[in-house]
Amino acid sequence: MTDSPSEPQPSHFSSTEENRGEEAALYYYKFRFREQGQESTGHAQLADLARGDQVMIRSEHGAEPAVVTGRFLDVADVDQPFGYRIHRLASAEEREKYVLLPQLEQDAFRLCQRQIERLDLPMHMVRVERFFNGSKIIFYFTAESRVDFRELVKVLVQEFRTRVEMRQIGVRHETQMIGGLGPCGRELCCTSFLDKFDSVSIKMAKTQDLPLNPAKISGLCNRLLCCLTYEYETYKSMKKGMPRVGRQIQFEGRIYQVSRLIPLLGKVAAVDADGEERLFVEEEWRAADPIPKSIGRKGPGKKSRHTTIDIWGVQEEQVEDD
Repeated sequence: MTDSPSEPQPSHFSSTEENRGEEAALYYYKFRFREQGQESTGHAQLADLARGDQVMIRSEHGAEPAVVTGRFLDVADVDQPFGYRIHRLASAEEREKYVLLPQLEQDAFRLCQRQIERLDLPMHMVRVERFFNGSKIIFYFTAESRVDFRELVKVLVQEFRTRVEMRQIGVRHETQMIGGLGPCGRELCCTSFLDKFDSVSIKMAKTQDLPLNPAKISGLCNRLLCCLTYEYETYKSMKKGMPRVGRQIQFEGRIYQVSRLIPLLGKVAAVDADGEERLFVEEEWRAADPIPKSIGRKGPGKKSRHTTIDIWGVQEEQVEDD
């Protein structure tokens, strides 16, 4: 079992095979293996492929059909081709077989679902993928824990007379396979282009001053939005050196307390003793003097805090009273 979905992998063909056609120009296209699948990139020596054309792609387990979804108008010179290799246009027989493939996968899905209910297995079917040459069928499912599906596999092998693989995936991969629209109104990133899931933390939302409301920063998978990682490093670098929220600064003889940061504009908002807010541009807040935190009243035998100022950060060290 594994927690990652399967996609046909690019085949590794010899450099001799490529060198035979090195004089010919390469053209790069976008395509999908499945209507609900991710877009992939492939190269070919065919210059006239159009959107909707059905082509044959070389993969590790043989030729797989795909549908062209677009092309790159201008690709910089590269030393080596990248992406999949688009071998040729699909034949009429292959196109007919490709049209039937989704129905065969749906039939396998329904049969497996019935067997799961019959065996009362604690698993939820997500998708079925069948190799074009019929050599293997992969059943994707989710479950709370490990599932003993040996009896289920026996039934499926007897039914389809081919290799059967049961693959357990997580909720993020489940959402990737099912697809949908994100809160931005666009197709989910995981469905359209993400090929791996990076770890996402609540700290990323805090750094970008986003509302810490689970409904606002969670995706359809009920996990933190993947897009929280996109601008995190930018916000982190922009905020470096800016005074923290709640810190007091002194500028032109007046004391202000920082209320919020506007890193994209390089500004700091702060309020004075009268509650009036002022926006400081970068030159102003860098010229302002930070005010150290007040030292509390000391009692006998208590530890006091020795405060040292490091630019905008305040470092506190505990010292023993005499």
